[in-house]
Amino acid sequence: MRSEQLAKSQPQARQQVADIVPISEGLHSHSLKICLLGYRSHPYGGGQGIYIRYLSKALVEAGHQVDVISGQPYPHLDEGVRLIKMPGLNLFENGLGSLRPHHLRSMTNIIEWTSKLTGGFAEPHCFGRRVLKYLRKHGRHYDIIHDNQSLSWSMLKLQREGFPLVTTIHHPITSDLDIALAAARSAWQRLLIRRWHSFITMQRSVAPKLQNVVTVSQRSKVDIADAFGMSQESINLVHCGIDTDVFHPMPEVTKKPFRLMATVSADAPLKGAHYLISALADLAQHYPQVELLLVGKPKPGGSTERLIERLGVQRRIRCVTGISTEDLVRYYNEAEVVVVPSVYEGFGLPAGEAMACGTAVVSTNGGALPEVVGDACMQVPVKDAQAIVQAVATLFDNPDKRRALAQAGRERMENIFCWRKAALEMTDYYWKVIDRANR
Repeated sequence: MRSEQLAKSQPQARQQVADIVPISEGLHSHSLKICLLGYRSHPYGGGQGIYIRYLSKALVEAGHQVDVISGQPYPHLDEGVRLIKMPGLNLFENGLGSLRPHHLRSMTNIIEWTSKLTGGFAEPHCFGRRVLKYLRKHGRHYDIIHDNQSLSWSMLKLQREGFPLVTTIHHPITSDLDIALAAARSAWQRLLIRRWHSFITMQRSVAPKLQNVVTVSQRSKVDIADAFGMSQESINLVHCGIDTDVFHPMPEVTKKPFRLMATVSADAPLKGAHYLISALADLAQHYPQVELLLVGKPKPGGSTERLIERLGVQRRIRCVTGISTEDLVRYYNEAEVVVVPSVYEGFGLPAGEAMACGTAVVSTNGGALPEVVGDACMQVPVKDAQAIVQAVATLFDNPDKRRALAQAGRERMENIFCWRKAALEMTDYYWKVIDRANR
């Protein structure tokens, strides 16, 4: 089936979504004033900025008023969403030398700087301190405050002071810590990794005390309950969505033969880039034209860059960063196969985006990825480069299978994982929180 036929399936799927009637419809008719919080909201990487962008857009389209309060880097937002910037020191971009005497007037700045100096990560805590001060002065008119996984001490203060607070936990960062420690090559590296992840102590204490927690997958619900000592019944499930109007098949775009694509944080062990790059080296022996478009850039001198040089695949990899959403959609459409090599995902937005674009996907079974991809892609075990090689080779050699998976992936995203459905479900949850607070 040609990509033109994939596009024709959109109206029917949209009508199925339009037939979904939210519980709150008819019970609560007025729009909500919603404030979304993001301690950092990178528009292209990490998932949190993507979540804030599309959830806020879908909530506005559902008739609500939405403000986003975010630290740096700031998200890209729909025109109907107001961004309230909550700048910190942004030391990951500005460096420790950016501290100026006037910064010392703020205890929050001192905490952020000294934490970074000693190898820690205090952004969630410091963002919470700043946003608490702001909301005490300017936030009483909001119907809902929705925190995107800062899990900071200040969120408990907001809760105690009567702010109606909802918290999204995408997945427990304990998973990131365990995977990073397993990948470490020395005791010194393990010490640095533990120091950077020391904010998990705060999260372990804060999460069980939060009254209204939502997550994005059933697997995350189980893992969050286990990591933070919570009951699964206390965690609400609202799947992420994929904007299938933005991420869509482009019939006019020609697939580039033997083009692979991946959207990964190249040096994060959690994302599995090393297994993909090892697979690329093996594939090159059988497919001389194979190339990888990597959305993300390895750190100079880092482990990923060293692996690329050792395997001699530099000329086969093109790295792109800071691209527009339009460029990202085109890249998904140009690829013959998109690979998601993650060791763990709380949801797996890149897999959903690629499927929505009508491109065949090879995905690991890490974390919640099986929930997202279902049987509409080729699944492989985590940490298995040879399994990636075999799955990609199967798709390279079988155009009919690629087309079948492309069609199935598009239909799955339209029917199950759309942001309009997510916004309706989230609105219902907001109303439950508000009703409980008003009893």
